[in-house]
Formats: sequence, structure tokens, C-alpha cells
Amino acid sequence: MKVSVVICTYTEEMYEHFEDALESVREQTYDDIEIVVVVDGNEPLYERIQNDYGDDEELVLHCNEENVGLSASRNNALELVSGDVVALIDDDAIADEQWIEELVSVYESTDAIAAGGKMTPLWVAGKPEFLPEEFYWLVGVTHRGFAEPGEEVRNTFGSNISFNTEVLKELGGFESQVGRQGEKNLQAHETEFCARMREEYGRGVVYNPDAKVGHKVFEWRTDKRWLLERSFWQGYSKRAMETLVSEESSEEESDFLKQLVFEFVPSRLKGLLTDPSGTKAKQLVTLFLLTATVGVGYLYGLLKW
Repeated sequence: MKVSVVICTYTEEMYEHFEDALESVREQTYDDIEIVVVVDGNEPLYERIQNDYGDDEELVLHCNEENVGLSASRNNALELVSGDVVALIDDDAIADEQWIEELVSVYESTDAIAAGGKMTPLWVAGKPEFLPEEFYWLVGVTHRGFAEPGEEVRNTFGSNISFNTEVLKELGGFESQVGRQGEKNLQAHETEFCARMREEYGRGVVYNPDAKVGHKVFEWRTDKRWLLERSFWQGYSKRAMETLVSEESSEEESDFLKQLVFEFVPSRLKGLLTDPSGTKAKQLVTLFLLTATVGVGYLYGLLKW
């Protein structure tokens, strides 16, 4: 089984991090891999990568004529891939050396059409003591209570997810109106695609937590104002997803909210009573504040969508 690993990048400011991501893919224990790199409308960056890695026979390099965003960049990569499976990773992530091997094991042992793994935190500037694990998803890290090993979920993170190539192409790739593009804040194009996949095939993404990818959490991602803004736009995006996908496909958000309210909050309150440390109190306050901000973003989405 051949795997095409897609990495999209767009700014030279991320070059050293892009190199870390690329090297982590080149050092995989699984051998049958090609790497497809798409540069999003940055010719100098394309030339730099070409000069540094152009001799790598396993690497396919493409440059978009203009900045089109992550969704469209990944769709452009679909025109170049030759693998049976397409795996996605971002330029600010580092794959465990057995990442692809673990993803492939899912396809070989099940009839999966998509597989994804666990995102682990790489705290660049240290772990923020106020951020509760229930909201690690805000910084691109698998959160507390996500899923059990082997469970079929709607989607995993877009930096650690893979699809059967034929399925990805048959559904027309990713929706370009969602996903990152410049300063646009509508999130989760992989969520929209996976919802369509579930509607078409009745299948989700098989979760294998042993397929690990580390996500670099830069200092600005732990800034409280950034986290609040991120929460707002995540709430907005959740409302947008409801207009693009079926009600059944949007159930995971409500399931998480129920788990948050009826399981996580009570357990944290109990822990606060037995160990009223400053850290536990800060995390509980942050949990309530971020939940409320997501709600405000959702309500804003109701007005806009």
C-alpha cells in the first residue's frame, strides 16, 4: 500500500518548522511513501524548497499561481498524488516515526476508508497552567475524552488524518469555502469533507491513538486573547458546519458539550474541593469562559448563516 503524504506551506517564516515536518515524514519506518509539497502562491519559497530538496526522488513539489488557501491547496495536491492513501500533515507538526505505519495498520486490519491518529502537544514556550485539557482542541491537540482506540469518529485533526485516495477524489476533495485562507477564520474543512463522506458512504474515520503527530503550540497560541478569539470563531464555524452538513453529522459537537457539562465540569468541581490549588481554579474558570465564548460565536453564526 503506497501512501502519499501531503504538506502545504505558504510562508518563509515557517521554513524551519516546515523542514522539521518534512524530515519527520522522510524518517518514517514505513517505506512506500511519496511526499507531495504544495507551496501556496509563494515563488521564492518554492525556489528555496526546490534548491534544498529538489534531488529527493520521493518528493513532488508544486507551487500555486496565487494564494488560494489550505483547502484548495490540498485539492491541488490530489492532482499529483499516486498513492492508495492520502495522509495530511501541517507544516507546524512533527510526525512520530511510526505514524504512517500505524495508519496503514488500520487499513490492513479493517475495511476503513479513512484513518486518523492522536495529536500531542509540543509546548514551544511551555505548557500554560490555565488551559484545561478539555479545550486542547483549540490549539490543535487531541482533547480529553476524544475517543477510544479503534472507534469510528466523524473526523480527527486535519494534521493527522488520512483517506482512501479514490474516496477523496470521488467526493471532489475539500470544500474551498471553508478552511484557512489568509486572515479568514472559518475553520475545519476536513470536518465538512468527513461529514459528506459519512453521508455518502455511512463511514467515518477510524481512530488509532498510536498514530501520533506532535503539534507545535507556539507562544502566541497560548495567549488568552488569541484563545478567546479562536473559541469565538470555532463556535461560528460549528454553526457554519450545520448549514453545510446533515444534522446527524453535527451530533459530535452536542455530544462533547454534554460530556463537558455532565462529566468534566462535575469532576473538576469535585477535584477543586479536595485540592483547591491555584492551577485547578484557573483551569475551571478558563473552561467556563471558553465554553461561553464558543457559544457566543455560535449565536453570531446563527445571524450570519
